Amino acid sequence: MKSKISNPYFHLLFWLVVTVILIFVYGHSWNNNLNAFYFIALLLPVVMGTSYFFNFYLVPVLLLKKKYLRFALYFYYTLVVSLYLQILVVFFSFMYLANFELEDMGPNSISEIRSLAIVMYAVVFAGSFLVMLQQLVDQQKELEQFKIEKEKLKKQFLELLSNRNKIRISYDEIVYIESLSDYVKVHTINQKEITSKEKISVISEKLPEDFLRIHRSFIVNRNQITRFNYNEIEIGGVVLNIGRSYKKDILPKLKLME
Repeated sequence: MKSKISNPYFHLLFWLVVTVILIFVYGHSWNNNLNAFYFIALLLPVVMGTSYFFNFYLVPVLLLKKKYLRFALYFYYTLVVSLYLQILVVFFSFMYLANFELEDMGPNSISEIRSLAIVMYAVVFAGSFLVMLQQLVDQQKELEQFKIEKEKLKKQFLELLSNRNKIRISYDEIVYIESLSDYVKVHTINQKEITSKEKISVISEKLPEDFLRIHRSFIVNRNQITRFNYNEIEIGGVVLNIGRSYKKDILPKLKLME
């Protein structure tokens, strides 16, 4: 299971929503949105630190690996440290906000600030829920992709229409596929070349994961690769360039072959 959400926009949106909600709630209660903004700005790093430590370390590294005793101990330490930091933030906020006529914040300000522990951990667990939800979505996508790959592997050959005839080429015989101006050419291990009018993007969808699209004009059988570096691949005695836009996805897969 993935232990983090890599999309930075998810994090940005989540904390933006949390900040706006907290400023609105405390600003409405204190009748002073500016004071609420200063207060939340000071509190937010504590909440973020607690949330990330809990959701991206305690849960995946300890809880999900059934290290319950260590999880309970570390969670207790997290609780103590986060509450201590929160008290410091509240104390500093009172000193700072005193210059902004603290008495105007409202009669319930003290009791509301005491409720911050509940608010903070509500945010933490809300973030945990969203992380688990995203992981379930990712797992579902991976399962669907696995099913697609399994269906592809049931066929041990590639079907193409060549010279108005449907032919089958065994996956093991394919070295690489080359896209030319208006047709594709399949290069095989016996140096036979088979041409087809099909688009390389359509062929790519038919092939299992052993075939890598390294360039807008090339698909290679990674089992036939003899050498590669950051810029090119040698396969079947031919050197093919790796397209700039494909390097990010292709290079990690090639490194697994080392």
